[in-house]
Amino acid sequence: MSLHTDPLDELSIPSGTTVEEHDLVTDGDVLIGGRSTVEFGVRGRNVLGGEGIRIDGGVEAEADCRLDMWSDVAGNVLVGRDAFIGERTHIGGRLLVSGDLDIGDEVDIAEGFEANGWIVIRNPMPTIVFLFVYLKQLMLMGEEEAAKQLVNEMTDEEDPDEDPLVVPRNATVSDDAWRVSTPASIGDECRLHGNFRAESIEVGEDCNIFGSLRAKEDILIGEGTRVHGDVTTRSGEVRIAPGALVLGDVSCSDLQLSKGAEVDGTMRARGDITMAGIANRDIE
Repeated sequence: MSLHTDPLDELSIPSGTTVEEHDLVTDGDVLIGGRSTVEFGVRGRNVLGGEGIRIDGGVEAEADCRLDMWSDVAGNVLVGRDAFIGERTHIGGRLLVSGDLDIGDEVDIAEGFEANGWIVIRNPMPTIVFLFVYLKQLMLMGEEEAAKQLVNEMTDEEDPDEDPLVVPRNATVSDDAWRVSTPASIGDECRLHGNFRAESIEVGEDCNIFGSLRAKEDILIGEGTRVHGDVTTRSGEVRIAPGALVLGDVSCSDLQLSKGAEVDGTMRARGDITMAGIANRDIE
């Protein structure tokens, strides 16, 4: 996580992330920006949700779970350690916490809750708000090492180099579409469902994307990645690495197609097309 930019200004999907039986699954942490909708369940190490988020499945957090006020979770919330639930949050299933539970006023838990540790009822400052206000103050004071330590403590990172899964504010994530107004980056060896809509898109190596890619700016597709849909950019460049396969059409300003890359559909470029060792395809 970069401390010099707001980490919620990008859709960031770390390597190895998958969609499994309507759950979004990652080995690392999950950060969900305020007012976002995730039409999956969420499974990760620490799960942090901003104010007013909606999760249409359950939440499974291996370590801590922090849900800010006015959040709505349709299923169960299962927490391996401590839970922090903001006021007026609704949980449609059960809340099971192995450690301590810090809970706000007027929280609605449809099927009850259990906690093995202390239970405290209060209204703490929203977690996401507190974290980023404090981080910005540390950076303004030049205390970069203290800021890095705070991030590691908040997310309990055993490996600080492992990136979290980040859903930016006001995003929509579903089987049908991942819609954000920010850049989007996808790591290596991900298996994801849905059409991606973003400012720009970068996909890593050996991914399987069951949907299309559409961006205002550049789209980069890594080696060995397969896109089961169209690739379209309004004014940017599309670059397709060796061994990548696009099973739909490509439409862009400039197109760079590497040796060994394939496009099953029609390729349309308003500017330059650069190709090397490409099989016969329709080009417009």
